[in-house]
Amino acid sequence: MAVKLTFLGTGTSQGIPLIGCDCKVCQSTDEKDKRLRTSVLIEHNRNTFVIDTGPDFRQQMLREKVKNLNAVVFTHEHKDHIAGLDDVRAFNFLLKRPMDVYATERVQTAIKREFAYAFSDEKYPGIPQINLHTIENDNFVINGTTFTPIEVMHHKLPVKAFRIGNITYITDANFISEEEKEKIKGSEIIVINALRKEKHISHYTLNEAIDLMFELKPKRAYLTHISHQLGTHKEITEELPDWIQPAYDGLCIEVQNNC
Repeated sequence: MAVKLTFLGTGTSQGIPLIGCDCKVCQSTDEKDKRLRTSVLIEHNRNTFVIDTGPDFRQQMLREKVKNLNAVVFTHEHKDHIAGLDDVRAFNFLLKRPMDVYATERVQTAIKREFAYAFSDEKYPGIPQINLHTIENDNFVINGTTFTPIEVMHHKLPVKAFRIGNITYITDANFISEEEKEKIKGSEIIVINALRKEKHISHYTLNEAIDLMFELKPKRAYLTHISHQLGTHKEITEELPDWIQPAYDGLCIEVQNNC
């Protein structure tokens, strides 16, 4: 059965356009240059999952007309990846059940700190209902869909990338060990962060992302977590080989799950 991935957001922690920025990317009228905070929607086996709920989660769910969400899976605890979790309340109401949330113990600690009211002994009416599930670095299964965690490094912070079937999704990283790369090899599609052209302390640059894709050799690759410093969608596309593309918000890709 095919795995479908929809890019909910492809921008950095500030999104594009940035507040108060007059650069050509932020002022572009091309809809592909309007980037919400990075997140993806995964559909497989009649299940729907979201990887990361950033500050734009509500807007993204409305845009994609999502009415069913089986679970949320987190890569790490930075605010641009968890800030929208409160809005799972809408799915609590629609589906009449708590939301299953999968994260490492460290990320769960951050979630409990940021959304303390959701985990207090005295439950205020209308707060988000959340069931936390602990993940480590072993495969886990949600309703028949297997997620393979891949540990990548975001400077000194361990972050989880995920492989679902023949798609691997990597955000907020600038180093992957040889051992973890073995989990990625053979992926038909790889999504990889490419922040800008200049060196960055915790994200792959454009050239670093391209070099990694040539090493891992997917059939297709898509860039995400793109900053306004990288250029317009049109400019980025013209610099890339045909099999590597900059993703954009709303883009859907699909691949048969042969794993």
